[in-house]
Amino acid sequence: MSHKGNKLITLPQEVKIAINKNDVIVNGPLGELKVNYPSQIIKIEQIDNKLKVTRDNNEKHTKMLHGTINANLNNAVIGVKSGYKKILKIVGVGYKAKIEQDNLVLAIGYSHLVTIPIPKILKVVCPSPTQIEISGYDKIVVGEFAAKIRSLKKPEPYKGKGIMYLGEQIIRKVGKTAEVATGASATPTKGKK
Repeated sequence: MSHKGNKLITLPQEVKIAINKNDVIVNGPLGELKVNYPSQIIKIEQIDNKLKVTRDNNEKHTKMLHGTINANLNNAVIGVKSGYKKILKIVGVGYKAKIEQDNLVLAIGYSHLVTIPIPKILKVVCPSPTQIEISGYDKIVVGEFAAKIRSLKKPEPYKGKGIMYLGEQIIRKVGKTAEVATGASATPTKGKK
């Protein structure tokens, strides 16, 4: 039994859906999203203000699709109603971000500025030079854009410099100088008998 797939999706009043043969169009205050599904093995029906996703058989592939399509529909409903947000934090001396026209410009320790075009459906703001807020109604696009920015300068474990998600825990490593100072790497001397 797919627990995720059997979960009913509650539709808020502001959200309207149209179930077609191979896709579902979800419309809300923030925008419109389309969720594709294979109509041969997955059935989607609306019962009052709830969406129900069912499957035709119990094959492994069908069970996986059942849960995935249910989750995608739920994400689309939440996205068009309230949207998604990712916050990135920049750590490092001289590291900063700013918005210029439709581009995000980053100074992250390279010899040049890194310029990334902002997708049309996203809203990107920099409340401070060391913070980037990405918001939009499509969870996939928001997540992919945040991951793309983070991949430009992943946080390093010694000084913690780089781009990270707000609240992300970076496992720190002890540098060589700290090991020598504490005597952790010093070789023991042999005593005389």
